[in-house]
Amino acid sequence: MAGASKIVFTNGCFDLLHPGHVGLLQRCRALGDRLVVGLNSDVSVRCLKGPDRPLMGEQDRLAMLKALKAVDEVILFDEPTPERLIAEILPDVLIKGGDWPVDSIVGADVVRSKGGRVMSLPLTPGYSTTSIIQRIQSKARSASWRRAS
Repeated sequence: MAGASKIVFTNGCFDLLHPGHVGLLQRCRALGDRLVVGLNSDVSVRCLKGPDRPLMGEQDRLAMLKALKAVDEVILFDEPTPERLIAEILPDVLIKGGDWPVDSIVGADVVRSKGGRVMSLPLTPGYSTTSIIQRIQSKARSASWRRAS
């Protein structure tokens, strides 16, 4: 009889999916048998990031994540944090990117109380949605300034 599969959980906004996201998701998946991704809904992203975000709607972000080989399941959530979702799923491994210290990862207490692991994996240098948005805005401003001159 086969043992139970090891569930890995991570979450995020994944607005403007980039190679840093893909690499993190691949590393998450390698730590278990099944990767479940909690995806902040549009309402949740606006609460966290402000009225101009997300740039990509939740259904588009959901479709892109589901298309990735590393991702087994994507679950939308409306709350600011995935705490409720983590308590329902009770993953064996809870992971966030390296910008989150392990002791501040939401749901860590629940996962640890069930014998699970909580990890913060290093980010891929040079990739962040915020920096990509800033580069795009800077190039757009520069282009419009050149046209106006």
